[in-house]
Amino acid sequence: MAQLAAGVAVITVRDDRDDLGVTVSALMSVSLEPPLVLVSLAGAGYLSEVLLRQDRWAASLLSDAQAAIASRFAAAGRPSARHLVAGVPHHRGAHSGAFVIEGGVAALEAETTQVVPAGDHTLFVARVLAVPYVTPSLQPLVRLRGRYRPV
Repeated sequence: MAQLAAGVAVITVRDDRDDLGVTVSALMSVSLEPPLVLVSLAGAGYLSEVLLRQDRWAASLLSDAQAAIASRFAAAGRPSARHLVAGVPHHRGAHSGAFVIEGGVAALEAETTQVVPAGDHTLFVARVLAVPYVTPSLQPLVRLRGRYRPV
């Protein structure tokens, strides 16, 4: 599957007093009516555990100038998302309370409606609550063959 190019996003969630986030390339549109998306996360990961408790989250679809942000949220043993967004323009989503990273190609806030265990991953199907921004003039960040690449 590394031969298939995929867009890169950062999924964030607010859990009580902490903020968590992870870089993903497995985010997709499922339905236009109603607007649904799906994100696939490692089932044994802490973010999956949190998303089983907190149904509202945000996805920031990164631009080709944001590879460093993608790397921050992909690092093993990463700290709280509050530290990862330091110095990066962001705001809290009005519907999720999660961090929305600015400067990407788009962002959305979502609410999980279905959870599907799938092998060593968990699929979270979610209803789109809001689209804080869309910036069609920017190019998306893509992951291909294990590397971030501009389009």
